Amino acid sequence: MRILVTWPPQVPSYFNAGHHLPVFSIAAYLRAKGHTVDALDAGALNCSWKEFADQVFQGGYQAVVLVNEYDAVEGVRRAADYCRQLAPDALTVTVGRLSYQNPGFFRTLELDAVVAGGDYEAGVQAALEWAERGRPDGARAPGVWLRGADGWSEPGGPGIWLPAESWVLPDVGEIPYAAYESLYKNDDNRFCGIPQRRELVVPVARGCPVGCDFCDVPPMQGLRERRMTAQRAVDYIRDSFADHPFEYVAFYAPTFTLDRRWVRELCRLLSAEPRRYPWKCATTLHHLDEDLVRTMAAGGCVRISVGVETFDVDAAGQLPRVKRQGQTRFEQVLGWCRSAGIELNCFVIVGLPGTTPAGTARTIEAIDAAGARVRPTVYTPYHLMRPEMTEREISGFNRQTFVDPDEIRAAGFAPGDFLQHVFGGSGYVTPSPQRVGSIVTAPGEDDAESGRTTRDEAAAPILASAR
Repeated sequence: MRILVTWPPQVPSYFNAGHHLPVFSIAAYLRAKGHTVDALDAGALNCSWKEFADQVFQGGYQAVVLVNEYDAVEGVRRAADYCRQLAPDALTVTVGRLSYQNPGFFRTLELDAVVAGGDYEAGVQAALEWAERGRPDGARAPGVWLRGADGWSEPGGPGIWLPAESWVLPDVGEIPYAAYESLYKNDDNRFCGIPQRRELVVPVARGCPVGCDFCDVPPMQGLRERRMTAQRAVDYIRDSFADHPFEYVAFYAPTFTLDRRWVRELCRLLSAEPRRYPWKCATTLHHLDEDLVRTMAAGGCVRISVGVETFDVDAAGQLPRVKRQGQTRFEQVLGWCRSAGIELNCFVIVGLPGTTPAGTARTIEAIDAAGARVRPTVYTPYHLMRPEMTEREISGFNRQTFVDPDEIRAAGFAPGDFLQHVFGGSGYVTPSPQRVGSIVTAPGEDDAESGRTTRDEAAAPILASAR
């Protein structure tokens, strides 16, 4: 089949390149299954709706896969409408984090299939196989809602979680990393990337047993972790850096140091490489120790992100047991990181039930005073989403504003007393760009001797077929 996998046009409330990577991982997986696939991140590329429509109309696609996300719901709805008119015979499928939380909402849109369980790739492939069979009414697929002439059929059991050896790593040549770099430019946004440095995202693990009830990973990827081999990750890094001007690696895993033996093997392999590959990761304070931090630093680690969430004692019961160690553990881990030359990036949940504006301020002030980086987001109760919600109501689950500000007022607080910690600005200056170093030239500089590629030359183009 000829397929378009796309993230629809969108103005993001938050940006993480790892969240956009499924566009290209799904495309790579489907190509390995024999399909002809175009991949387009129309959101990060700031495509107009006209450009998106050109792509859909001119592409001759038999299927269009729309990757959904919490704050891209308006784009998915509009993209589905465009597809219905411009490619009426094409199978239109959606898959992503939001459809796993609220598949019922997407059954109200102009879609033929909604992936709601298992790995994204397996769900999309199941929908395509249904289409290839002629879209029989009443058919069921694992983890996927299917719409036939008689209406929707519920999934035929849980979705399929693929073993790590079945994952297909994305083609970096089609990912618009230059656009991603631009979105990371202003570090005061507190997005996940390192400003002024080109990032390579390497998805190494899926699944997490920690069990935070405010996290979407366990229901989406499972409680049992699956992880690719360290050698495969290093091979991908080496090949990608050889072809494109990447400057650091972002390892994409729910809890990177969950398997400490794997991390040590990775660091051993990276240390044996003839060149240095700076990298960052995300984990928990609990899953770190002093020797491991030193090993990670020796292997090239420049930033570790951890879910601090809150130091407010009254809210400790909202956290899983491994995250209840509080400020003492934070200070211990920060000391290890400072000694090793690693930046500690701390996720803080603003408005977590049981916290107060004063308690949130104390948490952030303690992190600031210790010299670590704060990444605040607003508490978002995903469990409150319902299929009958409007597009506007769904878009409120954006991690930047409160879903129900009246609830905050009823507790005796003004929403702005919390939101100032998200939007009030910060004087923190990240040291990570200097720790990464710059290994590519700025556009216009003479780099003939080194043969390196400039950032502009490395920018992935929008699909030529639509131009």
